[in-house]
Amino acid sequence: VTARNYTRVSEFVIVGFPSLQPEYFDLVAWFFFFLYVTTVVGNLLLVVVFALEHSLQKPMYIIMVSLALSDTGFSTVALPKLIARYWWNDGSLGFHTCLFQEHMIHYFGSLNSLILLTMALDRYLAICFPLRYPMVMTNQTMTGLTLFCWVVAHIFSGISTINFAMMPFCGPNQIIHAFCDTMSLTPLVCGDSRQGFRAAFATAMFILYVPLAFIIFSYICIIISVLGMATRQGRMKTFSTCATQGCIISIYYIPRFFVYSTPFFPNLTMTPDKRIATTLFYSLFPPLINPFIYCLRTKEIKQIFRRWVVSVQCTSNDLIPK
Repeated sequence: VTARNYTRVSEFVIVGFPSLQPEYFDLVAWFFFFLYVTTVVGNLLLVVVFALEHSLQKPMYIIMVSLALSDTGFSTVALPKLIARYWWNDGSLGFHTCLFQEHMIHYFGSLNSLILLTMALDRYLAICFPLRYPMVMTNQTMTGLTLFCWVVAHIFSGISTINFAMMPFCGPNQIIHAFCDTMSLTPLVCGDSRQGFRAAFATAMFILYVPLAFIIFSYICIIISVLGMATRQGRMKTFSTCATQGCIISIYYIPRFFVYSTPFFPNLTMTPDKRIATTLFYSLFPPLINPFIYCLRTKEIKQIFRRWVVSVQCTSNDLIPK
């Protein structure tokens, strides 16, 4: 199909889970609505706490706020249309709206990978070089790194977006997925889409696994450093922090590899429903639990919440007539 003899589709339709029966649509819509509200409230609460408490304005918490904003952005790009599809059977998206969603989905995915890399770098410097850490990793340095991540992530998602903008879409327009992304748009391209998919795949693997390589390296160095600590309490505290981050990193990286690799391995097949469920799990579960894992396990934030609760209780008692 050449650029001169096809009519480009004007809109796409989000199908969601193809095997889901209509009687379950409302239940699924409520589930994703609850997931979205919980994710946004949890992450924005962290941002508010950071903004109000000057004691939290440290490099580690700058990363947490960056991750919270990224998670909120991803959920806002991905979920409202999926909810509308199951609540009001409104799954249609304009061509350029779909491309915008595809760009932002991969943008926030790339951004999260870079944020996890920054987080690993911060922990590596803090544990392996504790004396140099305060001089090397200042608030200004971390803010600069964070802004760099937010800008550079557009480059990686932009490669696939530009590819799709130039590809011919002339026939089917049903997206067998929860949102527009590379995996769902590629089968709808007229003609040979392998070259474009390979470019998108190579970009995705680079932005995912180059940071992962450094993260693994940093964790090995951290473990070696921790084993040399004198006190058992210090070792347990550090291992606890690393285990928590390791769990989130595993959820983020491992399922992505299987989803992106299935087209290259004939024996590794996934049904559309399983692929969508796996994608939604690794995309939406970390944003949901990140505020609880990274914040409620942090002593400083728990103390702030306790102080707020006590302050509210005291205010309420003062308002009660005696």
